[in-house]
Amino acid sequence: MSDAPDTTDAISSDDSSVSRRATAVPKRRGRSKKRHRLLVVLLAAATVIVLVIGLGSVYFLRHLDDNVDYQSYDNQLVNRPDKVDVATGPQEPLNILVMGSDTRDGAGNNIDGLTGDGERSDTTILFHLSADRTFAYGVSIPRDSLVDRPECVKADGEKIPAEDDVMWNEAFAVGGPACTMQQFEQLTGVRLDNYVKVDFNGFRDMVDAIDGVKVCIPEEISDPAHGIDIPAGTRELAGKEALNYVRARYTLGDGSDIGRIKRQQAFLAAMANKVVSKGMLTRVDRLLGFLDAATRSLQTDFSSVREMESVGSSFRSIGLDNIKFVTVPWQYSPEDPNRVEWLPEADELWRKVKLDKPLSGKVSSGVITAGDDVDGGASGPAGGSGQAGNGGKPVKGAVTAEERASAGLCA
Repeated sequence: MSDAPDTTDAISSDDSSVSRRATAVPKRRGRSKKRHRLLVVLLAAATVIVLVIGLGSVYFLRHLDDNVDYQSYDNQLVNRPDKVDVATGPQEPLNILVMGSDTRDGAGNNIDGLTGDGERSDTTILFHLSADRTFAYGVSIPRDSLVDRPECVKADGEKIPAEDDVMWNEAFAVGGPACTMQQFEQLTGVRLDNYVKVDFNGFRDMVDAIDGVKVCIPEEISDPAHGIDIPAGTRELAGKEALNYVRARYTLGDGSDIGRIKRQQAFLAAMANKVVSKGMLTRVDRLLGFLDAATRSLQTDFSSVREMESVGSSFRSIGLDNIKFVTVPWQYSPEDPNRVEWLPEADELWRKVKLDKPLSGKVSSGVITAGDDVDGGASGPAGGSGQAGNGGKPVKGAVTAEERASAGLCA
């Protein structure tokens, strides 16, 4: 991650085109010496609302509502794309933008001891829920993506000028969630329904509330400069160790931000799997603790926890194997091997989102599902045969053993 504010990937809707298209994918020639940042990789909306189902306590729901920071940025978004009427189900498809915040405010958030004001975001995930509620997928956008950032507006009306060829997450640094949302809609042509912002503490507390998440670490992670020291092996990670794992970059896998994204997708999948497991759902103490931790970390434009619950109830019929995680099709930039550019296939990915279509073809490459055996077991995607959860059945586009190894995951 960089010391400088980050910027966005250039991608466009059906009426526009990706701004940079290179024919060859150059090998990464070096690693930038950037500060490690926590990528608070989180599908908070999905996990929170699933757990609220059946609680039935008016008091506790009010408590959860009091935890959440409700804030809308609709009046700061301009020239918004139209929502496509797909009419494929009794409900509408939903597009929720999840952003991780590295705010330095609040106890425990400034884990690197950085100075200065404001916050940045090293994590952006677009989560799409189909109208017929039969599938869902999260699309990770690399923070190192080079994009042409559009003009955006602050809450006080001040305009932040557009800038070309900057990193994806610079939008968050200069204008917060509103500028990231404006950037996303203008570059993809996808209309957002809601957003969720989560901070460091929220991620850690959610992991702690479920007594950790199981991961498989192929080799020791040692980064004395950032206080990271995690032994190799399959084990449950919690607390600061879990934070260190999802933010580690240079000392694991190929050292790239892309590798870290894949590792975080696997962590997210394992977390979602544990949250909806029978063992968790029968432990009221863990369930309430998770909900309390999750809502305390959220800023969102959902109107209430009950509204989140109504969306989350849809997930009961989807099944873990139909909740997938992918990354925007990308290549290393020919001009700067420490940055990435979206490939032309990204247009097809955003078209599928707009038309409420399931992932298929090239855009489904490297899929991780919430049903995967993400710690590298025999039935997981690391079996060398393209298997991914689902009882060991082959899944098209599943993560291969080589991809897992490059992402720092056990194969």
